Amino acid sequence: MCSSSSDPRSLCRLSQACKRIYMFISRDAVWRKIAKDIINTGMTRQGIDLCPSIPLKDRVRVSHNWIHGVCRKEVLLKWKINLLPWIQLDCDVLYLSQAANISAYHLRAEGGKLQNNRVALFSGHQEDVCRFTLTDTHLISAGGDSKIIVHDRGNDYSVEYYGHNQEVNCIDCKGGVIVSGSRDKTAKIWALAPDRFGQCLHTIPTYDRVWSVAISPSLWCHLVSCLGTEFRRGAGVLDIAYESPFQLLTCGYDTFIRYWDLRVCSRKCVMEWEEPHDSALYCIKTDKNHMIASGSSYYGVVRFWDKRQTRCLQMFQLAPTTSSPVYSLCFNTTHLYAALASVLYSLDFRTAASQSWK
Repeated sequence: MCSSSSDPRSLCRLSQACKRIYMFISRDAVWRKIAKDIINTGMTRQGIDLCPSIPLKDRVRVSHNWIHGVCRKEVLLKWKINLLPWIQLDCDVLYLSQAANISAYHLRAEGGKLQNNRVALFSGHQEDVCRFTLTDTHLISAGGDSKIIVHDRGNDYSVEYYGHNQEVNCIDCKGGVIVSGSRDKTAKIWALAPDRFGQCLHTIPTYDRVWSVAISPSLWCHLVSCLGTEFRRGAGVLDIAYESPFQLLTCGYDTFIRYWDLRVCSRKCVMEWEEPHDSALYCIKTDKNHMIASGSSYYGVVRFWDKRQTRCLQMFQLAPTTSSPVYSLCFNTTHLYAALASVLYSLDFRTAASQSWK
């Protein structure tokens, strides 16, 4: 009757034949191969479904809106002074750092907007929060006051870690291990276990300011090595995103997104994409399959990239009159959220079917 290689438009037309065919074509099994071959459907390269509660047919439809740039832009929050915000998305809760505090907001189920009242506030820093990361039970923040604070997400309990002597620019946590990077030219490894809170396990001299850190999903490191060679001076890495224990993406001041496969070579990336307007790239996120989203240093520019193509897939200029970087972004299968110096934007891709579905 139909095959998984059929195109979405043909499947949708066929589903209108009768109720029985409609019910059959609505099954996820029919759409699985199509969903894996296009961007941001919640299907990873390994075939793992990250969003099993949403029908694949609906996700494929919305994916075409991402491909064609069909969305509605909205302002979710504004604040009066310029900040360096960082955001993280955890299911239906959005976490946002503003100055020395981190707020948590529930997203409304019907529209992806923030509910009026925040559901949690995490504080304790005397200067701005630089980065934070989430685990199932904790929120760990790094600040300009050289402190790391481990907050319990279930209550008001928190523990402060001391060890760096300058601002802590970046933080990550996996498997009971915290890694931090600082302006003091060191990266430190900390224990998260209750009986070892605040204990520094190891200090790694880096001989330069550390802008970004990330822990491999495998939690294992075979060898400390450098990624790439002969970078120009000032080509600092501002964000890192792992896709697997061996594959990761980096971006930074030298305007390139680079894709590394440590099984092949750590001295040369396997793919790279250059920001067309020669802007530094502050942040990246990946759908763990084909799509990369990047945030640029000017005019709130967000770009979508398909790894199978050399050029940018879509570009959105969120703040055409304000020269603000996109300091942080995150997305799910229906919305993208981007934090600029004084505003938090959302792009809603559920708005309408793209032309290819009409």
